[in-house]
Order: sequence, then structure tokens, then C-alpha cells
Amino acid sequence: MFGDHIIYIHLGSNLGKKRKNLQQAIAHIEETVGTICSLSSIYKTSPWGNTKQPFFLNIAVKLWTKLPPFELLYEIHVIEEKMGRVRKERWGERIIDIDILFYNNKVIDYQRLTIPHPLLERRRFVLDPLLEIASDLIHPKSGLSIEKISATCTDTSLVVLLNDK
Repeated sequence: MFGDHIIYIHLGSNLGKKRKNLQQAIAHIEETVGTICSLSSIYKTSPWGNTKQPFFLNIAVKLWTKLPPFELLYEIHVIEEKMGRVRKERWGERIIDIDILFYNNKVIDYQRLTIPHPLLERRRFVLDPLLEIASDLIHPKSGLSIEKISATCTDTSLVVLLNDK
């Protein structure tokens, strides 16, 4: 299942069997969202925003999809719910979190959906995995590459590359 649109998403988990959660989410994404082109390594990261919680495992994914943006968001939420995600608090613990980072080179700004993701430039845990698979990707609002954005990111949170995918 290829598609007409190239998207980048970010996945994170800090509850339960984190690595298994990421693998399960990727399987669901391949079933319902699109065809994976690239997958970053797994990164162990400290929590961001709400720091009193377990560490995360994070990955970035590039894929093709046929889904328009709001249908993509819906399918991602279905995957999160199917896996047991409960939204208790902002930036809280979660079994799985899936964020849309980029959708082609579109800028989308609605109450329920903002693309590019509005906080990605400030989050080392998002930038490092994305840098691995899309260093030359140009942010459609800033005009800067992910490599340049990463070089100027002031986030000092712990991000550790794990050697296996």
C-alpha cells in the first residue's frame, strides 16, 4: 500500500513493555496508515514537560500514505486507543504516543491538528531520531533543514541511541 503523501511521525512509549509497544504500533501503522519507507533506531530518552515519570523509548518513521490529514489523525488515535492509551494529563505517562511531524511540505493549522508539529524544534527526543532518517528534510515554516534545526536546539534532555532497532 503505497500512497500519494509522504509523512513523518514520531512514536514514544514509557509504560509496560516499551519496545514491544513500539513494534506493535508499527505493525498497526503498516496495516491501516501506510507503507513504511524508513525507520530510525530506538532512542532512550528522559521525559519532557512532565519529568516525574519513567524514561521513554522513541523512534521516527517516514511513510507513504493515501490518507488525508484528518483521516490520518483519526487512524492514529484509533491505534493509540486500541493499544490502551488513556489520556489523563498533558505530557503524562503513556503506553504509546504517535505524533504527526510532517505531512508532505504542508502547513496545517487547526485547533485539532497542527502540522508541522509545533514543538518539534524544541524537543531533542524528536529531533535526534528524525535527524537519523531525514537530516535534509526542510521545515516548511522555517525553511531550515532538520540538521540545522537540531544544531540550534537548546533542549539538554537525555537522549541515548540504542544500537538495535
